[in-house]
Amino acid sequence: MGKSQESYSKKEKEKKRRKKKQDKMERRKERKAAKDAAGKKTFEDMLSYVDENGNLTDTPPDPKKKKKIKVEDIVIGVPPKDDTPEDPIRKGTVKFFNDEKGYGFITDHETQDSVFVHANNLEIDIRDGDKVQFEVEMGQKGPNAVRVSMIK
Repeated sequence: MGKSQESYSKKEKEKKRRKKKQDKMERRKERKAAKDAAGKKTFEDMLSYVDENGNLTDTPPDPKKKKKIKVEDIVIGVPPKDDTPEDPIRKGTVKFFNDEKGYGFITDHETQDSVFVHANNLEIDIRDGDKVQFEVEMGQKGPNAVRVSMIK
């Protein structure tokens, strides 16, 4: 009779396959044991509470720290808008103005924002550093200063 056709590499592959299968069975048993151990928890062990900072914890909250909240104070959605109109006329300083190109920027005194101004929206000639009053309207690329006049 001839020699067996099993070579060394075939034996090694078979050993690895058996080892892999054995490891898989052991992991399955460990998971099952952990599941059984977790299943023996009491109801109280499974409860979690929210503390005064909104964090989850396993200790019940202190009733002395409990705050009373009125139902009327709860606002769902966007809070109502304050209807007090802000002053449409703003004051600022001309940061930069180019007479040749006909545009420049005004720095708003209140918000420190830079507002674009075009020569078409001017009532008078302005220069860098002049104190002006103006109104803001939204243009295609952002806020624009309109009805620009000098402050006396």
